[in-house]
Amino acid sequence: MGREDGQMSNDDAADGAWPGRSAGRLDAVDRAIIAELLRDGRISVRALAENVHVSRANAYARLTRLMDDGVITGFTAELAPHRAGLGTSAYVSITIEQNSWRAVSAGLKEITYVEHFAMVGGDYDVLALVRAPDNAALRHVVLERVQDIPGVRATRTWLVFDEARGRGAAWGAVPGA
Repeated sequence: MGREDGQMSNDDAADGAWPGRSAGRLDAVDRAIIAELLRDGRISVRALAENVHVSRANAYARLTRLMDDGVITGFTAELAPHRAGLGTSAYVSITIEQNSWRAVSAGLKEITYVEHFAMVGGDYDVLALVRAPDNAALRHVVLERVQDIPGVRATRTWLVFDEARGRGAAWGAVPGA
């Protein structure tokens, strides 16, 4: 991996990471394991091993390695936001003061209903997904919580009318094929 200062060392390619990339190499079995877990995160190790055609011990060892390496960071349930009581979703773009990203990031992590956020390049500095019970809760999150974070200069909110999940990466496929 990279050095503590965030720079890549000459040893990075030797320890499994591609130069210029943050992830180590994944072989076909690793990608198949990831594909199966994305399809069913509750799959047993026995069924996982059967589906990817390896022994249970091999599947368990690979799963442990993928977690230890930080490739797999956890397991979670997927919710239908509306059915779970979160009837209003919005993307909120946030413009921040230069060099305030640490404080803004820490502040956003503490706000209920902020589901995800990313530091981005372009016209805005941060893009956040907010899922709230209703418009009043959304207004509170944006106008009172997000805009109160030190370093936040401006926000713009886009209501989500409908959403769908895309295909994502083809984990079971060979890269470049």
